[in-house]
Amino acid sequence: MNTRSARPRLWHNWAGTVSCEPAYCAYPVTLEQIQSEVMRISEEGERLRVIGSGHSFSELCWADENHLSLSRFTGIDSVDFQRRRVWVRAGTQLHRLTESLADRGLALENAPDLDRQTLAGALATGSHGTGGTFGNLATLVTGLRMVRTDGAVSAMTADGDPETFHAHVVALGALGVVTHIELQCVDDYRLRVDNRSATLGEALERLDELRRDHRNSSFYWFPNTHSALIRTADVTRDRPTALAPVQRGLRQRINRNTFAGMSLIARHMPQTADRMTQISLQMLANRSEVYHARNAYTFSHPGRFQQMEYALPVEHTVAVLRALQRAIGALSIRIPLPIEVRFVAADPHWLSPHSQRDSVCISIPAYTDMESAAYFEPLVEIFDRYDGRPHWGMVHKLRAEALTRLYPRFEDFRELRRQADPRGLLLNRHLARLFAESLR
Repeated sequence: MNTRSARPRLWHNWAGTVSCEPAYCAYPVTLEQIQSEVMRISEEGERLRVIGSGHSFSELCWADENHLSLSRFTGIDSVDFQRRRVWVRAGTQLHRLTESLADRGLALENAPDLDRQTLAGALATGSHGTGGTFGNLATLVTGLRMVRTDGAVSAMTADGDPETFHAHVVALGALGVVTHIELQCVDDYRLRVDNRSATLGEALERLDELRRDHRNSSFYWFPNTHSALIRTADVTRDRPTALAPVQRGLRQRINRNTFAGMSLIARHMPQTADRMTQISLQMLANRSEVYHARNAYTFSHPGRFQQMEYALPVEHTVAVLRALQRAIGALSIRIPLPIEVRFVAADPHWLSPHSQRDSVCISIPAYTDMESAAYFEPLVEIFDRYDGRPHWGMVHKLRAEALTRLYPRFEDFRELRRQADPRGLLLNRHLARLFAESLR
């Protein structure tokens, strides 16, 4: 049954940094209910934003009139075992998806290290894992179905009309309400995941080797120190490390809570930051374990935080990180939260941060209760210098003029958006700023 809240209901994102009180929130369970809600909003001249699990740090999901939650529109609809393709409902969270795929002997070829996002939300923002030969999650998509602003259902595939398809896969929820996604999967597999401590200099010296010799590679740098954690993963036939699901979950919670506690200590007692970093590395490093694909990609995060991430041409990796090292060293702020460095292959999607170029993605977290500008803004200047593209779901202030310079198809997308949604039903104040549009 479609449940609709007629009273304003406070919504906030996972980090608690974005909140709003839309007049209505719908929870459809069928495609027809989604269509009905979109048509109602269109007829009443209102606006709509779709919400998932709230893992965006930007105002993508902020709304003052209508929210539509797909939390009850989940699951796998159909499986083509011969082609290893599945049709999935858009509200399905990634961890539920990977579990369901494993039950069918399938897996995602690659995945992000955070698995609580909805599939549609992760695709709409260009979310990604790591591995120099792997694109972001959107590169696994082979088909889409969506409800347009007039309530009509539209379908498209990568094989049918590639130009239209590449415009719609990473689209910030600005072209319609995505309801179903077809994904290209692979046979289930296992990965040996190795965590090794290193210095930042060693990590940078080994960049080419790590990307060449390992299926997946990334590293974490602890700012204000020379310490880093290198993480690699490779396919193996070895048996999974003997950890029961309960034990694995308990270890993740202990790691996360301990890491969060040490970060808090280091924040309020800066003189302990180096020691806390070493303890963190001792907890996480010098480990080699085998996981099923569904468990291999996730990584413990230090409690709640806000974050920015920029994708830059991969050839600038060393120069950018050395510039960040100098800039952070000059700041009076000490943030003992590790900076994550990952690698993503180029793709053809118009608004993908990795569109048409192999990228290094650098994620910089900060505490949720701090004014992040003093920390983020000097670093953004470095990202701008090297043509960095912000992650759509994270903190950034770029607008249409800068985005047009960074994205070859940005103006094409703006025109397509005007055609698909001439009245701005799917706009909010954040998207209006991005696309230089006025809210009606």
